[in-house]
Amino acid sequence: MKRKIPRKIAEKYKLPSKLTDFQLSLYIHLIEWKWENITKKPGMYGGREYDAILPKEFVEEGYPLYQPIVKEMKNHSFKKHKHFGHMASSQAACINLFAPILKNSEIANAILPVINPRFGNIAIEYLENGFQFEYWDESNPLNDHTQAVGTDSDIAIAYYDVEGELSLWLIEHKLTEDEFTTCGGYRSKGNKSKENCENCKLILSDETQCYYQYHCDYKYWQITNESKLFNSDKLNQRKKCPFIGGENQLWRNQLMGYAIQKKGIFKNVHFSVVHHHENHDLQNSIDAYANMLNNHYVFDSFTLRDVIKSAKKVDDQEIQKWIEWYSVLYRV
Repeated sequence: MKRKIPRKIAEKYKLPSKLTDFQLSLYIHLIEWKWENITKKPGMYGGREYDAILPKEFVEEGYPLYQPIVKEMKNHSFKKHKHFGHMASSQAACINLFAPILKNSEIANAILPVINPRFGNIAIEYLENGFQFEYWDESNPLNDHTQAVGTDSDIAIAYYDVEGELSLWLIEHKLTEDEFTTCGGYRSKGNKSKENCENCKLILSDETQCYYQYHCDYKYWQITNESKLFNSDKLNQRKKCPFIGGENQLWRNQLMGYAIQKKGIFKNVHFSVVHHHENHDLQNSIDAYANMLNNHYVFDSFTLRDVIKSAKKVDDQEIQKWIEWYSVLYRV
């Protein structure tokens, strides 16, 4: 739950007016790190100064990315999020976690099987040398992608599994977020029938009552029904639409994974969430979502700390330097 920032803290740091306890704690840590290692100048958003935001000139130099990968990242095409220059940017944190590992296939093949037991070796001939940030299938199987909106995964990793089958690993990265993205159809001002969304039986018996379908023509329900990913008994236990809350973003990523797998290039597609080990706010949505799946093989979660623990076993000087940097910055 977000709380009003205590007065003494608000006097010392330029922060949003409300944060969860975890957000407040990590924001202060990130600000202190920024002051010590980059600059004490605040950044701007909405006409206000914030200490956790970097001034534009530092973002142009590549911050808050790990500086040894800034040049490497120019070889990868991805659209920066609006808040990329925030010290708590999940997009930047995702790049900082995976790019140092994935730029070397031998390193990736040593670290990632500990996180994903099905992982054999990275398939560097696919995507952008085996991985891609802000990944989405350009055939747009969910029919939801435009310049402004659409389902994508923070990173996709192509690999050969332990049986030699070409597979795809979609990963959603969260740092300080207290929830996944909730249903945009329910939130839309154009949705004049929100009472439909609050009636689980109605939505599950007639998907044409869903704003996503009748107004947006998204293929979410069509693919949900075709995939048989979800347990109908578990879905029907909900009072509201089972994908009205934080499970919505997980649902859409899972559907994208299924649609990609159906095309046949990748034999298996698996979806994961990676999050900070101290961020417990996401767990309810993760558990509720996993409980609705028929096959738990297709979804799991792990922590930033899990990745770092695995990386520590690798005898490589560059990786060890990155671990020290990353662990201090993100307090893992």
